[in-house]
Amino acid sequence: MTDRSTPSDARSVERRHIHVDGVVQGVGFRPFIYSLATRYGLTGWVLNSSSGVDIEVQGPGEALDAFQQAITAEAPRLARVDRVRASPLPPDGSEATFVIRHSEADAGMSLVSPDVATCPDCLREVFDPADRRYRYPFTNCTNCGPRYTIIQGMPYDRPMTTMRLFEMCPDCQAEYDNPLDRRFHAQPNACPVCGPQVELVADRATLERLRQLDVPDDIARVAALLREGAIVAIKGLGGFHLACDATSAEAVARLRERKARPHKPFAVMMATMEEVKAHCLVNEDEEALLTGISAPIVLLYRRPESSIAPNVAPANPMLGVMLPYTPLHHILLRDAGVPLVMTSGNLSEMPIIKDNDEALEKLGHIADAFLLHNRPIHMRCDDAVWWVDRFAGEGDAARQPLRRSRGDA
Repeated sequence: MTDRSTPSDARSVERRHIHVDGVVQGVGFRPFIYSLATRYGLTGWVLNSSSGVDIEVQGPGEALDAFQQAITAEAPRLARVDRVRASPLPPDGSEATFVIRHSEADAGMSLVSPDVATCPDCLREVFDPADRRYRYPFTNCTNCGPRYTIIQGMPYDRPMTTMRLFEMCPDCQAEYDNPLDRRFHAQPNACPVCGPQVELVADRATLERLRQLDVPDDIARVAALLREGAIVAIKGLGGFHLACDATSAEAVARLRERKARPHKPFAVMMATMEEVKAHCLVNEDEEALLTGISAPIVLLYRRPESSIAPNVAPANPMLGVMLPYTPLHHILLRDAGVPLVMTSGNLSEMPIIKDNDEALEKLGHIADAFLLHNRPIHMRCDDAVWWVDRFAGEGDAARQPLRRSRGDA
């Protein structure tokens, strides 16, 4: 029996160059390839290039065949493998291990991964008081977090994203370097010590009053403002939202007046799927969309007994509903304790605002306060909107995009 931990003798060793096309950057693909190579006892390397992922791998022919098949069969859930091309190379006797190499910039084009809603593992950390990322609004890993909105160029590596401004602390770097950690080569990896931070901006009297509250941070202070009926401009993943208490007709009316949007429905963010079902009728396809990795706005039929203010969607039997898709949103919705209107932070017929200075300048007449952060958004991205045609059957045939945007590949 051959020991699979090392390649067999030189007479049976083969080497291949493999190029993978598709959505293969920003989805944990290089750590996945590393894991496969380790499983099959292969040596070589993997790197991101401007046109996809390149691999050179060496070992017994049967192991190489199994490795190549597994690239497609076992690809990470966020990946989309469009094509795998392999060509033979002469064996290289100088290698003893398989490694992840630094990325190379070359001529070519690679597909960019969309942003991905917060995964269950990160969410558990965010709400665990004993965890070092407790209440940290920028928690992410290889399975979730920002991608499209922070990428400034390819190949996808931290220096090619807006996260280049934040040097990882020793703890984050150790996670990034550990093949057994789910943050292995997670480019946006960060924590409260080394990562982006939020900041509440309001008038002096409001800030002084909020600082007297027995709450842990600025997100909790914003939640208190929202419960009082305030309108807050919140910088999120792909731009700003204007938020208010969705159960307060008075707050919604003020938002409509200030934004000069008298009738068009507002989207609502709700904390949990259970809360969504308390306010709306939800079938399996609608729930699958809401809880999927893109977490779009989904149009749902409102229950008659819902406490959502009628002027959120005037004379409309449906509500546009979404679940929180970043740790910041999860923390805010839990702290607020009520569903929140989350409408695009823009002026009429203009794109969603993504930069702090522009928001302060252009949304100051609408918002009572601002929740900013210092992670730059490179690509603005509004929320996607979907609905389910209940007369078109089930599954993909029934799920209809009304606006493709954040989270849509």
